[in-house]
Amino acid sequence: MTIRLGLVDCDTSHCVAFTQRLNHLDVDEAQWVAGAEVVAAYPGTSAMSPERIPGFTQQLRDYGITIVEAATDLIGQVDAVLIHSLQGSVHVERAQPFLEAGIPLFVDKPLASSVADARTLLAEAQRRKLLLWSSSSLRFAPEVQDIQARADEIGPVTGVSAHGPASQHPGNPGLFHYAVHTVHLMYQLMGLGCETVRLASNADTDVAVGRWSDGRFGVVRGLRRGATPFGVTVFGEKKVATTAVGTTDIYSALLRRVVAAFESGKAPLEPADMLEAVAFQEAALQSMDQGGAEVRLATAA
Repeated sequence: MTIRLGLVDCDTSHCVAFTQRLNHLDVDEAQWVAGAEVVAAYPGTSAMSPERIPGFTQQLRDYGITIVEAATDLIGQVDAVLIHSLQGSVHVERAQPFLEAGIPLFVDKPLASSVADARTLLAEAQRRKLLLWSSSSLRFAPEVQDIQARADEIGPVTGVSAHGPASQHPGNPGLFHYAVHTVHLMYQLMGLGCETVRLASNADTDVAVGRWSDGRFGVVRGLRRGATPFGVTVFGEKKVATTAVGTTDIYSALLRRVVAAFESGKAPLEPADMLEAVAFQEAALQSMDQGGAEVRLATAA
């Protein structure tokens, strides 16, 4: 049976791009994702990009998607919900009515803009035994999956340095905005265990250095000048692997996992994975505010 999906907040291009892939519209067949389709959307409001909502809403309407007047109108019409709000700080509010209604959720990045909010979301979902998860699509890029498949060749990971674009917006301060992708890219290959973060930042670049409990270092380099591609270097005991990370297939790769999670009730990431990524971003922001001081993650033991 095809899963019926509802969208909440249409202030990001993801609402259209995800619908195209799930509903098999205006994209190459290689990008199609089976098993779910978008049937309804709530345009919502936005403190970050309100001007984008009307255009994206019209595109969805042209695709035959039912546009509802309130988020709660989705309840009874859908089996699961994708929360697309650009601003992470509104995700608790947006998720609450669906958690109360027992509807599973995928929350677009960032999961939240604070550890406190992330804990609230994850704890509420766990209490209700509901699926709720969040991820950047970069975790599932083919190049990243290939590096993970080469684990025997590379050996145990001794460190990771990831880079990518890092445009900024006060609505998602610091690494909570576009650099969230590079944070997730680094974490997918580095794993959990970061204790402290130190951030150096100027108008062109952010460099966040995380120190892991086992002595390893994970680095996120956010780029705002010159070329700004995604890429990663993985330092292994046997080999160093460096690769560019493309974006052509990442939405479909993510959506296949979104659909599989809705089908099985099991997310591909554990709550601890999602929470520590938020804690890394929060500590980096605090480090920036403190002039580059080393800041302990809220999740560190």
